[in-house]
Amino acid sequence: MEHITYLDNSATTKPCKTACEYISRALCENWGNPSSLHTLGMYAEEAVTSAREAVAKFISARSDEIVFTGSGTEANNTALMTVANSRNKKIITTQIEHPSVLETVKRLEAQGFEVVRIGCDSEGVIDLKALEASLDGKTAMVSVMLVNNEIGTVQPVAEAVRIVKKIAPNALFHCDAVQGFGKIPVNVRSLGVDMLSASAHKIHGPKGIGFLYCKKGLHITPLITGGGQERGLRSGTEAVPLIAGFEGAIKELPNITATADKTAELNSYARDAFRQSGFIEINSPENACPYILNISVPGYRSETLLHFLEMRNIFVSSGSACAKGELSYVLKALGLDKARIDSALRLSFSRNNTKEDIDLTLAALKDAVVSLRKNKI
Repeated sequence: MEHITYLDNSATTKPCKTACEYISRALCENWGNPSSLHTLGMYAEEAVTSAREAVAKFISARSDEIVFTGSGTEANNTALMTVANSRNKKIITTQIEHPSVLETVKRLEAQGFEVVRIGCDSEGVIDLKALEASLDGKTAMVSVMLVNNEIGTVQPVAEAVRIVKKIAPNALFHCDAVQGFGKIPVNVRSLGVDMLSASAHKIHGPKGIGFLYCKKGLHITPLITGGGQERGLRSGTEAVPLIAGFEGAIKELPNITATADKTAELNSYARDAFRQSGFIEINSPENACPYILNISVPGYRSETLLHFLEMRNIFVSSGSACAKGELSYVLKALGLDKARIDSALRLSFSRNNTKEDIDLTLAALKDAVVSLRKNKI
């Protein structure tokens, strides 16, 4: 089989062997309905319970604080819509959140909520002073992501939580941890968050399954009502194979710190190689999560470069997979000029990537520039 260089792991990852085994077992053996009272239902319920405990342990939560959802997007929506009927009508978020947060906030804004979208500095770090200045007794919720999905900036979530709880103790704090879960340590107790979202397909698990951590005692309003599954917080028959696959992905995760260190070496190698090329600019900050590296090749449209790389079996992204080709609002928030934004590519790594992948990508980009100059594209 022809070699594939896959550098789009922030969009999705290749399912790992253990996840696939857990999925297969749930499909072929534990295929009962978890709500059924007979033996087959009991086996399916045990698989769901085991996965819930694995997720909870991984983030230092209680198992009854984990609600399985159909995606990280659904988890974000559920968290934010919890305040829809709140007497307090103010939400604070950032300008560089994932669309699943920003679009939901727009819905709440249309329903009469005051929305404050705080900015960031040139490295994508949110303005904590602006957050502090925006807080008051009317604040219902604050939502800040853990790792930015386009440039990899790690946000000071724990510090933000401390500020919020000091000034607006009744406000809920939600964290979209989709790009951080399984890549950097995520401990809900040390972060201090009330709610946290993540999904399986970013850590070599299946698509279609995520979870929302809800701190014990917190009342949330379900988006989906019906048979009362997931303690009435997310009705609908549980997707047992996907839930089991989530557990399998967690089971196969290597040591987070060691893997992050290895990925940081790869990221550093890529940065050095790209800088030495003389035609590639680095957009991600130096201290970003090592799994994401955003670059630009000024003068050449990102989609043109993306398709040139694709012809070489090199797969990257022109930004967030959810942006569908639109100019990145995240890079705009950094203050980058249009030419640099228009030529941006996101490379995102997994534990399967090697330095050879970087070498192949750089060689292909060099060929692309030569070819495009020649053809005046």
